[in-house]
Amino acid sequence: MVQFIPTSITRRSMVAGMALTAAPTTVLQGASKAYAQAQQTSPEKSLYERLGGVFAIAAVVDHFSDAVVKNPVVGQKSKNPQLREWHTKNLTRLPGLKFMRTLWVCDVSGGPLKFAATKPGATPLGLEEAHRNLRISPAEFDEVAAELGRSLDFAKVPKREKAEVLAAFAAHKDEVTAGSATVGKRS
Repeated sequence: MVQFIPTSITRRSMVAGMALTAAPTTVLQGASKAYAQAQQTSPEKSLYERLGGVFAIAAVVDHFSDAVVKNPVVGQKSKNPQLREWHTKNLTRLPGLKFMRTLWVCDVSGGPLKFAATKPGATPLGLEEAHRNLRISPAEFDEVAAELGRSLDFAKVPKREKAEVLAAFAAHKDEVTAGSATVGKRS
């Protein structure tokens, strides 16, 4: 048997009910505002994130690596016999080199992937031992940097991020050119 319980809605119960239903909205609005403020004060994204992560970095490295092979100063027609030989006789190693370059950029840009050199240098990101036998001159290094800049432009990497990538690359110039015959001739 169903029993009917009379209810009466008074002005006071109506106001109390409205207050209870409005409270969660107020709390959510406050939480939303706090979240927005936290977003504004949270640390800036890493270069890795601003570049678009591993897939975007790998695309730039792929373009860059292929361009270096064809570059007349540092590639297959280079006057540097070690670079010319590497870019003509060792191309079966290019996929692995692209992978290692991608890991290096991911690591140096603050990403979660870590680079481990096949020929360790003085530091975890050191490149001197991997490049010593190539005898890369400072001018050749600069041409590779220019090729990297063109690849970043090709991928439409924003100016700020491009500058940061090129600065990270330039920071290793002395290591990469350590085997150059011109190193001892520099003042």
